[in-house]
Amino acid sequence: MGPVGLRVVELFSGLGGWRYALGGRGDVVAAYDIHPGANAAYALNHGDRPLTRNLASLPLAALAGHGADTWMMSPPCQPFCRMGNRSDLQDPRSAPFLHLMELFEAAPPEHLVLENVMGFLGSSAHGLLSGALDRHGFHRLELTVCASRFGLPNLRPRTYVVASRRPLRTPALPDLPAPRLAGFLDAEEDPQLYLRDEELRHKPGLDLVRPEDTRTSCFIGGYGQRYLGSGSFLVTPRGIRRFSPGEVARLLGYPGCFRFPDGLALRQRYKLLGNGLSLPAARWVAGHIVEWP
Repeated sequence: MGPVGLRVVELFSGLGGWRYALGGRGDVVAAYDIHPGANAAYALNHGDRPLTRNLASLPLAALAGHGADTWMMSPPCQPFCRMGNRSDLQDPRSAPFLHLMELFEAAPPEHLVLENVMGFLGSSAHGLLSGALDRHGFHRLELTVCASRFGLPNLRPRTYVVASRRPLRTPALPDLPAPRLAGFLDAEEDPQLYLRDEELRHKPGLDLVRPEDTRTSCFIGGYGQRYLGSGSFLVTPRGIRRFSPGEVARLLGYPGCFRFPDGLALRQRYKLLGNGLSLPAARWVAGHIVEWP
């Protein structure tokens, strides 16, 4: 039988990407995040507001009290990404992950799914997680998947660790053709997204795409603040502009009904999307978990 009835706690919940990816495989019984904008967007789109608590100090009793059998998480990627400081477990942003590993050792769930950037593989954090999973006898898969395999015109390679006390499924990885970007663009452009004259000095280093193209580069949390290596920019007859948050959300596979709270700053919207999941890839990864009768 399929993985029906999972009781999930969503850690570092962000925009609720794992909740979207979970679909009908189970229920999110609790979500945790400390970012007010993320929690407001989560509540707006999912109806439940995450618990605002620093996971670095979460008591075991509080986590165990949710009765979850599955942990789904996307820890901060900055300690491992190529544009970050690569400080790994020495980065203060790794403190919540370190504490969760202590809780895992004390009371491991039945299943665990983790997403992060490619640099997570081979890190000390990866070694810590792998050792804990091995000590507790988990079946484990380490997957490297790009969103472009799922019919999205977006390059977003990510690492996933899927672990379970039970054997894991190995569904086939699709390789779907990507449609043109034109189908992901807003019906009405926001003129404020166009680069100003002083910003066009960055043009030689920008990843420029057009509506007829079938590819965009990975959008990071600093898109809107950074230029080089932050994501693609769209060339139109009017000039060069950033992709809007709504367009980025569609390129990540978010549903048409997804929206941000009114008043949330543009840079915060980009940050939350840059830290989010590519939903079709995450949905495929979540499908590896099997509940045997």
